[in-house]
Amino acid sequence: MVITTAVDSAEHVNCTFASRYVRTPVPRFKMPEMSMPKDAAYQVINDELMLDGNPRLNLASFVTTWMEPECNDLIMASINKNYVDMDEYPVTTELQNRCVNMIANLYHAPVGDDETAVGVGTVGSSEAIMLAGLAFKRKWQNKRKAEGKPYDKPNIVTGANVQVCWEKFARYFEVELKEVKLTEGYYVMDPVKAAEMVDENTICVAAILGSTLTGEFEDVKLLNELLTKKNKETGWDTPIHVDAASGGFIAPFLYPDLEWDFRLPLVKSINVSGHKYGLVYAGVGWAIWRTKEDLPEELIFHINYLGADQPTFTLNFSKGSSQIIAQYYQFIRLGFEGYKNVVENCMENTRVLREGIERTGKFDIVSKDVGVPLVAFSLKDSSQFTVFEISKHLRKYGWIVPAYTMPPNAEQVAVLRVVIREDFSRSLVERLISHIEEVLKELQTLPDLVAAKAAHVSATVDKALESHEGVKRVKRSVRETQEEITSIWRRFVDGKRTGVC
Repeated sequence: MVITTAVDSAEHVNCTFASRYVRTPVPRFKMPEMSMPKDAAYQVINDELMLDGNPRLNLASFVTTWMEPECNDLIMASINKNYVDMDEYPVTTELQNRCVNMIANLYHAPVGDDETAVGVGTVGSSEAIMLAGLAFKRKWQNKRKAEGKPYDKPNIVTGANVQVCWEKFARYFEVELKEVKLTEGYYVMDPVKAAEMVDENTICVAAILGSTLTGEFEDVKLLNELLTKKNKETGWDTPIHVDAASGGFIAPFLYPDLEWDFRLPLVKSINVSGHKYGLVYAGVGWAIWRTKEDLPEELIFHINYLGADQPTFTLNFSKGSSQIIAQYYQFIRLGFEGYKNVVENCMENTRVLREGIERTGKFDIVSKDVGVPLVAFSLKDSSQFTVFEISKHLRKYGWIVPAYTMPPNAEQVAVLRVVIREDFSRSLVERLISHIEEVLKELQTLPDLVAAKAAHVSATVDKALESHEGVKRVKRSVRETQEEITSIWRRFVDGKRTGVC
C-alpha cells in the first residue's frame, strides 16, 4: 500500500500546470507583490520563449548559434566570473592575452616571438570599433595640437555599406562620417573615391572585409597604395582601419595570399567578431593594434581597487568571462586546420545554395564568389511580387531570411540574403531551396486565383445589374482585376521591411 503524505499531495496540487500561476497574467510593467515557486517562474518564462524563432533557422544573422557541449560546459562553469577583476581571475586574463596574440599573429602583426601583442577582448565588434575610432581620433588630435592646427572637425571616410556601429561611433563621439556612395552593381566602397574624399581632418579610412550587405571584401591593398601616394604628396599620414567583423576569420583560412591586414603598412588596427566566424556565442569581439604606438597611452586606465594594478581600455567595466574562455577553447580545439575545414564547408554549402537559387530562373545573384559565405540575390522581375513577400512567406516554414534595400545611391535594388554558418548543413540548404521554390509557386499562383474569383464575382454582379432596365455597367477584364489586386497587395507588403543583422 502506498501512503500519500501531505507534502506529496501539496506538491501534486501545486505542480505548475495545476496551479494559479498559469491562470493569472504574467507581470509586465510592475514587479509582483508576492514571490512564486522557482519551477513556476521557469515554466512561465520558458513557455513564452517557445514563441521565439529558432536561432539556427535565423539566416539573417552572422552570429554563432551552435557550439560543442564541452565548450558549453566551460561557459556555464565560468558564467559567474567578472572578467574585469583580473587580479582575482588571472588565468582568464592570461587566456585573453593568448587569444590576442594568436589573432595578432594570424593577421601578421609585427610582433616578435617573445613580445606581447596589443589588443583587447570586447563585447562584439561594435565596442572594438568604438575603441579603435577613439584611438585614431586622439592620435589625430594630439598631432594637430602639436602643429598648432584646429582639431575640432575630425572625420572618417567609409563606404555607405558600413554597419550601423560606425554611424553610432560618429554620432556618439562627434566625428563626421564621410560616406562613399554605392552604385548599382558595385556595392562596396570604391578605394579611388575614398582616397579622393580624404582631407587633412580625416582620422582614418575604414575598409570592410566582408560587407554586411553582400559579404564582399573591399580592396584594402589598393586603398593602401592610393593613400600612401596621397600621404606622400600632402604630408599627411592618414591610416587605415579594417573592419573584419565577418571576414577576419574567413580570409586567413581561405585566401591566405590576400593582403588586407598588417602586411599593409597603413593598416594600424583591425577588429573582428569572435561571435561570428570566430565560432563563439554572442558576444565577444577583438580589437588588435599594429604596435603600442598606435594605441595612445592616455586612453588606458589603471585601477588598483580590485587588487593589483590593472590596465583597462574598454567602454564598459563589468564583463563576463565565458566568451573569452570559449574563444580560447575554439582556438586550441580547432587550430588552423579546424577553422579552415569549417569555413571550407560553409563555402561549399554556399555554392550549392547559389546554384539552387539560380536554377529557379527568377533571381540575379548579387554576392560574389570571394568573400563571406552568404548568398545575396534579387528578383529579375518584381512586377508580380517582391523580395519582401518572399521573405514573409518563408517564415511560415520557420526560415528567417532578411529582405532589404541597398544604401544610397543603390536603394532601388532590393535583395534577400542568406548567411551560411557552421551549423547550416547540406540537408538544410537543400530544404531551403525546396521551400523557396514552393514560395515562388504560391506567389505566382495566388494573384491569378484571387483575380479569377474576383472576375467571377464581378461578372455575376454585372449580369444581375444588367437585368434591371436602364442599368449599364462597364466590365473589367481578368487582367485589369488582377493588376488592381496585385497593386493593393504590393502596397500592403511594401509597408513591411525586414531588418539587416
